[in-house]
Amino acid sequence: MNKHNIWRALLAAGVLSISSLAVGHGDVTPQAVDTQGLDSLGEAWLDENPYREPYEKHDLAVRVGSSAYAQNCARCHGLDAISGGIAPDLRHLEPGLDGDDWYKERVINGAVRNGAVYMPKMAEHMSQEALWAVRTFLETKYIEE
Repeated sequence: MNKHNIWRALLAAGVLSISSLAVGHGDVTPQAVDTQGLDSLGEAWLDENPYREPYEKHDLAVRVGSSAYAQNCARCHGLDAISGGIAPDLRHLEPGLDGDDWYKERVINGAVRNGAVYMPKMAEHMSQEALWAVRTFLETKYIEE
């Protein structure tokens, strides 16, 4: 085997090992979320998070939201909402109604820049109940800038 063939073989092995990392990223198909026990919210989107305290099942909403976040959001926004830089760090998302406006806009419409999808329209894949539960979980992680 000559030098050029060795380099080609090494290059091919490197490309194959790098491509396996992309597959190792995991399933990026949105996962189903069990919202059993949370109040049903209907089809029309609410303007404000209904699961925020003093909601009687707030703790359940946080647990559902934590699970939903881990399954559907963490791959881009980071484990426990701590971003590694791929997407915004959601611990800085404004709590309360002001943050609800931005959150609702983003989960319904996604984020597209110059034709590239930065965030899918999560409301097409997850229920309003699941997405408000995620918002409830995120508010437990809030830190001021």
